[in-house]
Formats: sequence, C-alpha cells, structure tokens
Amino acid sequence: MTTVQRAGRRLAHLAAGIPTGTATFAVVLTGLLLGAVTTLIWIGLPILAGTLAVARWFAGLERDAVSWGSGRPLPPHAYRDGRALADPQRWRDAVHAIVGFPVLLVTGVLAISWAGSALGLTLYVAWEWALPRDSTYEGLLDLALGIPGRGPDIAANTVLGLVLLATLPPVLAGLTAVRRGLGRALLASSSETRVAASEAGRRSAIAAEASTLRRVERDLHDGPQQRLVRMTMDLEALGRRLDDDPGRARVLLDETLVQSREALAELRSLGRGIAPPVLADRGLEAAVAAAAGRCPVPTTVDVDPALTRRPDPAVETAAYFVVSEALANVAKHARATSCEVEVARSGDTLRVRVRDDGCGGAHPGKGHGLAGLAERVAAVDGALEVRSRPGAGTTLVATFPVERA
Repeated sequence: MTTVQRAGRRLAHLAAGIPTGTATFAVVLTGLLLGAVTTLIWIGLPILAGTLAVARWFAGLERDAVSWGSGRPLPPHAYRDGRALADPQRWRDAVHAIVGFPVLLVTGVLAISWAGSALGLTLYVAWEWALPRDSTYEGLLDLALGIPGRGPDIAANTVLGLVLLATLPPVLAGLTAVRRGLGRALLASSSETRVAASEAGRRSAIAAEASTLRRVERDLHDGPQQRLVRMTMDLEALGRRLDDDPGRARVLLDETLVQSREALAELRSLGRGIAPPVLADRGLEAAVAAAAGRCPVPTTVDVDPALTRRPDPAVETAAYFVVSEALANVAKHARATSCEVEVARSGDTLRVRVRDDGCGGAHPGKGHGLAGLAERVAAVDGALEVRSRPGAGTTLVATFPVERA
C-alpha cells in the first residue's frame, strides 16, 4: 500500500469516527442513564443488559474500524456469555462508548480540517480569483509581514498548503494511533479477564477433544468401517467367481470400486477437522488458500505477509480449523454469492476473519455448530466473535495469541 493510499484510508477511518462515535455515545449514555434511574423498579436491569449488548455491538464495529484504519488488529478480547451485567468487558465497551466520543470527535475534526486546509491552500491559485478584493483586503503576507500584493499572497498560501500536505500523512498516523490506543486500553480484555478466559479455554479443550474423538469414532464406525467390511466380502466373492463366472466377477469388481471411492470420500470428510499435510509443510497461508480453493462459493483470500513467522502449531491448527469450518458453513447454509477470508498478524496477536454476503442468522449458542468452534478457539486461549444479522451475511472473527502461555 502506497503512502497516499494509507493516508486516504486513515482519513476515511478518522472521518467515519464522527458519526459512529456520536451515535454510540447517544445510544449508550441514554441507555445507561435510563437503566440506572429505573433500577429500583426492576425495569432498569433489562435496560442495562440491552444497553451493554448494544455497546458490545458498537465495540465490534470499532475493533473492525481500528483494524482497517491502522492495518493492525487489536489484542484479543473475551466475553462471559450469559452473564451480561457481570461481564467486565461489556462494561469496558460501555466506558469506551462514553470516553471515546470526544476522542473520535476531536481526531475526526482535526483530520478533516488538516486535509481540507492542505488541499484548499495548495490549490489556492485555482480559486483565489473568486475572493472579493477591495481596498480593505489584506492577504496572508500582508497580515503577517505587511507585504501587499496578489502574487505574494498566492505564493504564501500555496507554500503553506504544501507544508500542510507534506505533514498530512504523519498527522493522520498520529491521530490513528491515538484512536487505536484508546481501543487497546478498553476494547481489549484486561489481563485478569484473559487469565480467566484462558483457564476456561483449557477446561473446554478437554470437552472439545473428547467430543471430536467421539464424533470420529462414531463416523468411522457408521461410514468407512461398514464400507470396508462390505468391500472385504465383495473381494472374497470376487475371488470365488473369478474363474467360474467372469461376468458376475466383473459386476462385483465395479461395486467394490464404487465402495472404495465412497469410503475414500467419507475419510476425507472426516479429516476436515484435522490439520492437513499442507499446513504442516507450507504453513497457514497455503492451507487457507487450499481450503478457499475447495469452497464452491467464490472466495478471496488476503493473508498478511508477516505470517512467514509461523505461530504456535496449536494456534495455527485452530486458525485453519476456523477457516475450514466457516467455509463449510458458507457452502452448506449461507446461500452466499461471495466470501472473504482475511488472516493478519500484529505483534503477538493473530486475527482470522471470514465474511460472506449470505442470509445470515448464524447462532453461536449451545447446541449449534459454532459453539463447538468457539470451544476449539478457546482451547488455545483465543476468542471467537460472530456477527450475523438475518439478511446481512455472517462475519466470524477469531483472535489468537501467537505464542501460548
């Protein structure tokens, strides 16, 4: 990405913070005040819970915006499902909505003002003719140094515009860093929360692995094992018929070939949740590209070049599994026409994002397939976030520590 493209992205990111920050502040502050006032008559508790849910949704938007604008994802975060009012991360999201409003407003206004002034003064020569010039008009140099004249005025404004234009990229970078710093302080989980989430993840790892083993055992028994028994019987019959009934032997051979192909297909399906050889040999980038290539829905892949430094093997496997399972869900349930996979690394954090334009409505609750995926992510101290409004597609965002404790 060029300097101009990076500056344009940061400018758009900072400018968009003005309406989003205003909306977040208004909704969350109103909900918190209304909930606090009505707590004594019990209506306030549902209002507070709903407000925290809204704050969490806005926090998800801000995490995506910061990742897009700065080019680096925020550190991992963790929520306590089913315990809204006792979840510290939800309250941190609400604090960010309040504290972040002036920060987003100031950084957005400064970015727009600096960029507008830089462009306007650089092109001053193209529009200064429209300014009303009479005997009382004083240009920039006339006001500052007492040097009158249209030519010096144009030169002074143009030079000032070029200075502002040259300093625009670092100014935008600094303002983006301020907004990212606020997000890192409040939208990433505290160390205590991450420790608790890590302990919960390790507990869920046992359940996840046991569930996987039971599934593989059941599927092997019901599928490939039965087909292999059938193939053994057909081969024995084929050996008996080979000399006395070649026609029947030919039929048995064809049936055995069909059984072998179906058994192979089922074994490949069973291995979908197991790390493929390409992951161990060539890393996450090649494995994700291969998974996207097998998806029947057109899929684009954007993998961070920083992944040449490979993460912990368990993290790498879990990240691949997120992509593989998400693409399988897209193919089966989403009714999507396109899908995007993004894998990025920033410092000690690996972020995997899978987004489709399908029907949405995916649910991460108990009894749903995404619950098992969340357990798999938690088993390596990661966090999975699902955003899937009906009719608006589905976005899965998984964050992992690159090196496990």
